[in-house]
This record gives sequence, C-alpha cells and structure tokens, in this order.
Amino acid sequence: MNEVWNLDPIYKGFDDPAYEQDVALAKAKMDEYVAFMGQLSEMDPAQALRDGIKLEEQISEFVEKLGLYASLRQSTNTRDPEAASQMGRLMGMYSAMAAPEAAFRDWASKLPNLMELVENDESLKDYQFLFSKIAESSRYLLSGKGEEIMARMRLSGGSAWSDLQGYLTSTVPVSYNGTTTNLSAIRNLAYDPDPAVRKAAYEAEIACYDRIKDSVAFALNSIKLETISDCKLRGYESPLARTLKHSDMKQETLDAMLSAMDDYLPKFWQYLKAKGKALGHENGLPWYDLFAPMGNANAKYTTEDSKKLLVDLFSTFDGELADMVATAFDDAWIDFYPRDGKSGGAFCAGADCLGESRILTNFDGTFSDVVTLAHELGHAFHNQCIRDHRPLNKGYSMPVAETASTFNECVVMAAAIKNAKSDDERLALIESQLQDATQIICDIYSRYRFEAMVFANREEQFMNADTLCGFMTEAQKQSYGDGLDHNCMHPYMWVCKGHYYGPTFYNFPYAFGGLFARGLYAQYMEEGATFVPKYKKLLYTTPVATVEETAKVADIDLTDKKFWCAALQTIADQIDLFCALVEE
Repeated sequence: MNEVWNLDPIYKGFDDPAYEQDVALAKAKMDEYVAFMGQLSEMDPAQALRDGIKLEEQISEFVEKLGLYASLRQSTNTRDPEAASQMGRLMGMYSAMAAPEAAFRDWASKLPNLMELVENDESLKDYQFLFSKIAESSRYLLSGKGEEIMARMRLSGGSAWSDLQGYLTSTVPVSYNGTTTNLSAIRNLAYDPDPAVRKAAYEAEIACYDRIKDSVAFALNSIKLETISDCKLRGYESPLARTLKHSDMKQETLDAMLSAMDDYLPKFWQYLKAKGKALGHENGLPWYDLFAPMGNANAKYTTEDSKKLLVDLFSTFDGELADMVATAFDDAWIDFYPRDGKSGGAFCAGADCLGESRILTNFDGTFSDVVTLAHELGHAFHNQCIRDHRPLNKGYSMPVAETASTFNECVVMAAAIKNAKSDDERLALIESQLQDATQIICDIYSRYRFEAMVFANREEQFMNADTLCGFMTEAQKQSYGDGLDHNCMHPYMWVCKGHYYGPTFYNFPYAFGGLFARGLYAQYMEEGATFVPKYKKLLYTTPVATVEETAKVADIDLTDKKFWCAALQTIADQIDLFCALVEE
C-alpha cells in the first residue's frame, strides 16, 4: 500500500504544462470578471446576476484546483521553496479578486428585488442561501478597494505569520534519548504504553518550545491584532460575533452548548482523577499521562489492518461509505507517516477537481491512529455527500464541519466496544473514547477560553511568551479543574496548535461536532437503517442552510440545552462504566 498520497491526477508538478495553462486560464477569467464589473451598471440586473455567478463558478474551479495542489505540496514538506513560492504567487492572484467580488456582492445586495430575481431564475435558484447571506452580510463589506487592500495586506500579515508558525513547529528539532526527532513524532509518544517514555517525551516536547516560543508569540499577537482591526473596520461587534456570522450559527446555540458543557465538566474531572489514581497519581492526572493507554491497548495496526477494519465496520452502516473508504486506501488518497518537514496532526482536503479527497495523517500504528483515519475519512464522506452541489455551494460552516468525522468515530468505537473480548479490552476502548471526548470538551473549552483571553487583552498589550503561557495554564485550570495535576500542565499548547493561526475561534466547532454527532448517533441506534438517508440528507444540507436549519432535518433544536445535555449524558454513562472497571 502507498505511504504517500498521489497528487499526479491534479498536476504532475509545478512544471507540468497543465499547471501553467490553468494559471493562465484563471488569470484570463479574472480579467474577464473585472471587465464584466466595469459594465455592470449598464446591464439588465437578472442577466448581470447570471453572468456574474457563471464567472465566479469558473474562477472558483481554477482556484480550488491550483490552490489545493500547492497547499498539499507544502503540507508534506514545509521546507519546499517551490511550493511556498507558488502559494505566494497564487494568493497574490486571488487577492486581486477581492475588490471586484466585494463590489459585485455589494451591488447585488442593493437590488430591491434581489431574492425575487434569484427565486424566479432557474440558473440562480440553487444559490438562494448564498444570496440571502450576501444580502445580510453586505453591511460588513469594505467600500472601494478596501477588500483588495485587506486581502493583499493579509499576504504579508496574517497568512505569513500563520506560515511561520507552521514552519517552526514542523521543523523545530527535538532532543530525545540521545537523538534528534521532530515534534509530530515526539507528540505521538504520548500514547506509548511505557510511562517513562511518555514522561520523557513530554519533557522533551516542553523543552523544544523554548527555541521557537518568542517567534510564535509574535505570530499570534500579530494575527489577533489583525483580526481585531478587521472586525472594527467592518463593523462586527467582536471577533466571536464575526465567527458566528461566518458559521451561520446563532449565539443562543453556542450559549446552550457551553452551558451544558459547564454542567458536565465535573463528570470529566471525575474521569481524569479516576484515571490518575489508577496510574498511581494522587493529585490528579499529570499532562504526560492524559493519553496513557489503559487495559489491553497494545495492539499495533498496519495500514492494511486499518483498511480492513474500517471497511468492515462501515459496511454495517452504509455501503456507499464503505466503498469510499476502500477507494481512499487503494487509490492513494492518504499520506500516512510522520517525517521531517511534514505538517503535524491530520486533515482532509476535498479535491473537487477529481471528485475525491486527500488525507494527511501522522500514522504510528495505534488504535487511536485508526480512529484518526476514520475521523478524516468522515470529512471525505461529507465532501462526497455535497459533491452534487453547484461550485459556489461547496463550503459548509465550521460547526457542522466536524459532524461526519465524529460520527465515523462513534461508529468505529461503538462496534469495537461491543466486540471486545474481555473487560480489559473493553476498558482500553472505553478509555480511548473518553480521551477523545475529554479533548473535545475540556481541551476545546480551554482553547476557547484562552483565545477569548488573548482577544480581550491584545489591543492594550503585546503578550509575550510567558504571558501567553500564563493564559493557557489558567484556561486549562478552569476547563480541566482538579482532574489535572496543576503542577504538570501544558503551558505551550498555544504554540503547537495551528487552530489559533487560522480562522478565528476555530475551537468550539470541535465540541459542537462531537456532541452533535453523538446526538445523531443516538438517533441512529434508535431508528436503524431508516436513519441513514436522513443522515446523508443532513450532510447534503450543510452548505445551503444555517446550522439550526440543518439540524431540523433530524428534528433537532440546537438552541435547546436539553439536546446538548442528552449528548453529554452518553459520555457521562461511559465515565461511570470506566470508573467501575478501574475500581475492579
């Protein structure tokens, strides 16, 4: 089986004639769009809407393909100067589109009969949700060349600072056990069965951040100040308000979810203290044992093992999903293993130009890595479910982005726990799932709190590395409570987590997705096979509806705290079972 993904179906290299041909075609279409905008005031509004959308569809297909290839190349080798150069070149091209695109949306939003024109035109009616958002968000657009200026400044501002964080964390040398390794590899050792290895790896990880903490602090401060300035210029109440607008999500939904999480945090602290006690710790769980395996969790999986396991499990849920998983393994959609210069963590990128996806992982053979594969393949299935949408209807909001991925995890873990051959194996599997649940509740809450602290203070002060570490430690204390040993936390989580260097508040969507998926899985357990078409329809709906409207496909009210409490209770029940097993 392949170890790296195959990008040749996109382009065979930056020297591929097809690559330069598409760059030229993209530029030509962008020039055509600019010329179109020059004639806009003289055109019939209905025809102008049709022509503008057609051009944007054509441009988006070039942008998706070119940008995808360059970003995927860069993600597997952040030292690749050619990929970095091409990313800069493409972003420069795209930034020139910001002003005319904003002007088109501003013009459309001011049409007194915009929605009537859209609803009565067969070529436009698929974009009713898009145009309703354009009408609502037009007041946040910058006038004149403001959008283009902001887009161009971002190249040497937020985007550049984000690239710096990615480069530093993927290339920082980590001294461990007499050798030098990379951050992804050392973080994988947090799952090692040997407690001495886990502790030594944690200490090596913490030590390595001293090399890069000041540079990354500059990156974080600069990105957050840029975000604050952008929000003020556009008239958003706050960065969080902007995120909620972009997420097509109500504040009432976020409040209901966070309130439910607050109620259930002590239950997670109970789990952490029980695990700590089982591992010989009396003052809560030290950070280096957060991911310590328990029970019989020593099994190692090859990529072939992972393929068979996942295809077999998903076959019990849906044949379409199982077939896609098999194809992902067979057709080299996945770049599996960690290596120097490769980005850490895992992600899935939709390759709409191929009708496929590409998945990056840092696979080390643990069951957790298999679950990570299932998670990313969930994103790929989500991409597949929305493939029939029009080109400008392919982007779903951040909160629902984690729905299919976490649902996949539920399918895998429920089957694994059900088929466990002993209490020892069942303990290992339940504990693995509780690890993940604790991440999307306690850790995500700590990230949300940390980012809120940063935004609250950035206008008044530059926050150096020590200040940021203090904020992170305080956020972890609030979110993990006495479940963690306060003398052994992780003050540098702001350095290694790329979520702070991309979309603002890209943290609560993980809690949303995790809990939303658990609620959906509970419905599947009640309804059986009849639930599957409803689930696919829900995923299909995500790009063309608010999160609240999407949830209504499954008869769920997201502003009702009871829904979130019910989802959290499924985890609380597992915590009770875990505590009983470790006491035995």
